[in-house]
Amino acid sequence: MMKRVFTLMLLLLIAVPVLAQDEAQSLDALLKQVQDGSSSDKALHRQREADFRAAKDQQATLLADAKKQLRAAEKRSEQLESTYNANDLRIVEVTEQLDRRLGSMKELFGVMQQVTGDTKGLLDNSLTSAQFPDRGAFLMRLNGKLASDSALPTIEEIEHLWLLLQQEMTETGKIVKFPAKVIAADGQEQQQDVVRIGGFNLVSAAGYLQYTPETGNLSELSRQPQGRFTKTASALAGATSGSVVFGVDPTRGQILATYLDRPSLVERIAQGGLVGYVIIGLGIIGLLLALERLISLTLIGSKVSAQLKNKTPNGGNPLGRVLLVAEEQNSADVETLELKLGEAIFREMPKLTRSLLFIKIISVVAPLLGLLGTVTGMIVTFQAITLFGTGDPKLMAGGISQALVTTVLGLTVAIPVVLLHTLVSGRSKGIMHVLQEQSAGIVATRSGQGS
Repeated sequence: MMKRVFTLMLLLLIAVPVLAQDEAQSLDALLKQVQDGSSSDKALHRQREADFRAAKDQQATLLADAKKQLRAAEKRSEQLESTYNANDLRIVEVTEQLDRRLGSMKELFGVMQQVTGDTKGLLDNSLTSAQFPDRGAFLMRLNGKLASDSALPTIEEIEHLWLLLQQEMTETGKIVKFPAKVIAADGQEQQQDVVRIGGFNLVSAAGYLQYTPETGNLSELSRQPQGRFTKTASALAGATSGSVVFGVDPTRGQILATYLDRPSLVERIAQGGLVGYVIIGLGIIGLLLALERLISLTLIGSKVSAQLKNKTPNGGNPLGRVLLVAEEQNSADVETLELKLGEAIFREMPKLTRSLLFIKIISVVAPLLGLLGTVTGMIVTFQAITLFGTGDPKLMAGGISQALVTTVLGLTVAIPVVLLHTLVSGRSKGIMHVLQEQSAGIVATRSGQGS
């Protein structure tokens, strides 16, 4: 006790030296203060001990309650475990009973699940879905039910599946017109009357349409086939009765897509490049010249034929002009007459042989230009091979197309121009032959009269 008092006194002396000087004027006063502090500390400690004993009793009560709840929970767990085991055994028994009762029905549902999946793929890609959308949602739900063991399809769902199959089979044999939203080539969505030809093609007044299964949209083809096919599509879209000639794609778009990949005549000519255009220009010039010569020589030949039947010379044709020269030289000797007739025939030759040489040159130059385009195209092809290798044939297609197209253009121009040149040249030579024949006859007649 003395030790405790001494310790408290030291603490008080260290902590509050100034206060001790102010309030405690003697040792008795200081001793009294220490005694008062010791009494208050004892009271505080007794209060703390009482609080601790009360809390200890309370903790014991809580511990007892917790142990009681633990025993109740363990008992509940044992009951639930027993119930779970009993239910597990019951599930096994019920499952075996279900399997026995289902029997061959399980095979039926398995086949039905396969049919449902196949039907969904068929209907999603069928053109009839453009007219009857949202059929795949029911098939997806039915397929999910068949895939799970917790639910079985109802009679109504099985009948609806059969109805969808029957509907698809029936609709693919019909030609039906129905309104639908169509995305035009400019991207604008329009309400149009669409004609479905079975399960093969969809057309509108603008031409062939394309159905996109992923989005369910109808859109016009970015590139339509040739005019004769689009005309039949327009006629079919506008028809209300009767029969219409129409180009059907039995492969449901594959042949049409392949056909659209083929370049048109203008695109094919453009593949020939500059050389191809030069060949076409020469061909047009040669064709026009040949036609002009053919028409002119035909008219001249008819006039010469008419002059042969008429004894009176007419200056409107070569033979008449030659005969007029013969009449003018009626008093000349045979040699002079022969020279004058030869001179008259030579004057007619330029008119009869005009442009024939140029036509012949075109017939020779056109295949040479085609050969030039072939060589140029092969150079382009080998340059592409050098830069990019042979991995992508499309990189070589441009040069090969130019080589082949120019060759074809050259031969296409040369063959008809050669034929026309032969025909025109033959008619020119025929007229010249008549002139020479008549001139020789006149000279022979004059020579006989002179002898």
